[in-house]
Amino acid sequence: MSTATKSPNPEPAHQYLVRRTVEACNMAKEAAGAAAEGIATGSTTLLNSLRLRERELDTLDTEIDNGVTTAITEVGPAEARELLACMKFMIGLERIGDLLLSFANSALSVSGRIDSEDTRDLTQMATILEKMLTDCGAAFSAREIGKAIDVLRADAEMDRLRNLIFLRHIENPENVHRQASLQVIFMTQSLERAGDHAKNLAEEVCHFVSGHTVRHVLIAYDKPVEQMFIDYLRRRDHNR
Repeated sequence: MSTATKSPNPEPAHQYLVRRTVEACNMAKEAAGAAAEGIATGSTTLLNSLRLRERELDTLDTEIDNGVTTAITEVGPAEARELLACMKFMIGLERIGDLLLSFANSALSVSGRIDSEDTRDLTQMATILEKMLTDCGAAFSAREIGKAIDVLRADAEMDRLRNLIFLRHIENPENVHRQASLQVIFMTQSLERAGDHAKNLAEEVCHFVSGHTVRHVLIAYDKPVEQMFIDYLRRRDHNR
């Protein structure tokens, strides 16, 4: 007779899928960190590591997609919404993995021929993306809208850096000879589009947690202190 025993509290399928989604956020964050350090230091080892990370995200995407398809029929409405959020998250994270791999391939093709200004701005973009993904994971796991709002605000800085790089290489008002312009533009686009996907993940958290559109969440979140105090007084008087 077998002496093997089963765990008395096996992890429910929907909780497992949520946990794996958070792990995928961490994996994408680590990929962005590797991209930032790789372009800053010229490390081919770090840039090449993005291929493995992209494959790992692909594997997680398949796992979560299959898992949600099965589990969603066995849970209530609240858990079903959570599982749908997992699926949407994983779609975005898988695309971010693809974009970071494209970034790495372009970086490897120029082999250190990028100007210092471009290296600086691309490193900053990848670092911002790393922070955006860190906040996406925290927002999703803790249901924290504040972290999601931080991601939405960070996207503006990604756009500013993209515009700065494009100005140097496309308009080039100073008529300065630039190296590897085509690859730099491709790399910039990859990071900017990855930031857009991170922003979409933050918007998904806002909708999932609050039940409202991002526009309504931002209006409520960006209220001045005075207006928040007035709203508090109104709620207090209404509840008396």
